[in-house]
Amino acid sequence: MNTFEALWRESVRDHGEHAFLLFRGADGARTSWSYGQFDETVDAVAARLRRAGVGHGSAVHLVLRNCPAFVALWLAASRLGAWIVPVDPESTARDIARQAGRIDPVVTICAAARLEVVQDAALPEAVEVIALHEDARDLRAGSPLLDASAAGAETGGERRAANPMDRLAVMFTSGTTSEPKGVELTQANYAYARTTMAQLAGLTRSDRWYVCLPLFHANAQYYCFASAIAVGASVALTARFTASRWPHEVAELGATHASLFAAPIRMILARLRDDAPRLRLRHVWFAQNLAEGQWRRFAELCGTAPRQIYGMTETLAVVTANPAEAPDPARIGTAVAGRAVRLIDPATGAPVPDGEPGVITVAGRRGVELFAGYLENPQANARAFPPLPIAPPSAGQAWLSTGDLARRCPDGQLAFVGRSDDVIKVAGENVSLTEVEAALAEAPGVLEAAVVAVADPIRDHVPAAFIVPADPAAAPTAETLETWADSNLTPAARPRTWTFVDQLPRTSVGKIRRFQLTPEGTS
Repeated sequence: MNTFEALWRESVRDHGEHAFLLFRGADGARTSWSYGQFDETVDAVAARLRRAGVGHGSAVHLVLRNCPAFVALWLAASRLGAWIVPVDPESTARDIARQAGRIDPVVTICAAARLEVVQDAALPEAVEVIALHEDARDLRAGSPLLDASAAGAETGGERRAANPMDRLAVMFTSGTTSEPKGVELTQANYAYARTTMAQLAGLTRSDRWYVCLPLFHANAQYYCFASAIAVGASVALTARFTASRWPHEVAELGATHASLFAAPIRMILARLRDDAPRLRLRHVWFAQNLAEGQWRRFAELCGTAPRQIYGMTETLAVVTANPAEAPDPARIGTAVAGRAVRLIDPATGAPVPDGEPGVITVAGRRGVELFAGYLENPQANARAFPPLPIAPPSAGQAWLSTGDLARRCPDGQLAFVGRSDDVIKVAGENVSLTEVEAALAEAPGVLEAAVVAVADPIRDHVPAAFIVPADPAAAPTAETLETWADSNLTPAARPRTWTFVDQLPRTSVGKIRRFQLTPEGTS
């Protein structure tokens, strides 16, 4: 097994003069680094971290937006055998205090503009706080990360080479329904994601990812940066996502590959300017529900058919993917090479028949193809890695129960149904809230929809819809949507109430926080 650090060094050796990172700041300014140039910066940042007391096994707490320093800190921690804890840069003081209490960081690194919030968290005195600009200035001589007093510190003292099973990151889950769990990731995990995702995306040295999704989550790290490092490709990183500028920035920065969630895609389509360029991307990943009409419009904009994927922070590389030759927005595809996937009956642990919903369950080695476990959470680990009556394909593997439901279609592909608790019983009939949302996104005048379950004295539960109009000035009426639902949804799946909202509450990567939605007339 390889370490992520060793694979980065190989890429620097093989592609040292080739472009690695192109950063577009919030002000539009661009700065670029080759692999060799960035590696020198990583050395300097590693020296600064050692000066702060970071060593093998230390935690580095990152409270940062997308910026070059984030990438340098990630690679520097990997070099030192330390581990990063990237968190939402909008974390409150209470959030930051709770994070620090769980991970015991040596250093917390934040934006200067958010320093007061971090100070309000009252971190232990032993934790050094470093405040950055979150732009290219952070990687210039004299910055808090590259100050002259750190020179030579990285080589001082005892050094331990990173091992494949060393922890490299803990990423907290989005916490849509419960307390966020800390997903433990190893050096070997990142090495696996690096190679697998590069192959799946058909990535070459001449390609360039466009990254606007937050770096503190898995998508940008696994699918884009890690895969780029695998083949010596480059990454165009933007400070933040701007829907109206997305196609313009993709074109300006010379990107060939992109990865998005469905919610940002809908925003891009809703705010598409008349002067938007028609792109010629080679490859686009997307995840979560996208209506067929939206998918076709986005394919026309991108110049290629987007491929839907399914994966989690816990699975590292994706589990399933649409075929490159005939992607279908209604499918999450088939298991990718090297993945063993079963759809399991949650009650019996046995595989379900084709056409029936089952929990997506994935085989792999913990700490290699699957995450190592949840940080100090044995109960969650027991639920994630349950004993099943069927043995994994190979010795040393475990079954990961994702908690997500899918069904196998006649063509062999999987269709996503939703989280286990997203499927409700309406008068004895199973209804997937996720599938109802996907259908409502095709209704006239609807930009996007969320559907929740409401208790009903006769039917057990019924669906209730929240609608974001495509044009707030000409929003559809509840009567119009009811008529549409009568023709396009089964009786059990038809929403009983319609609530119109300006936007849906979401996590930082676009997942809907259903628990924050209360239909009108209920409490």
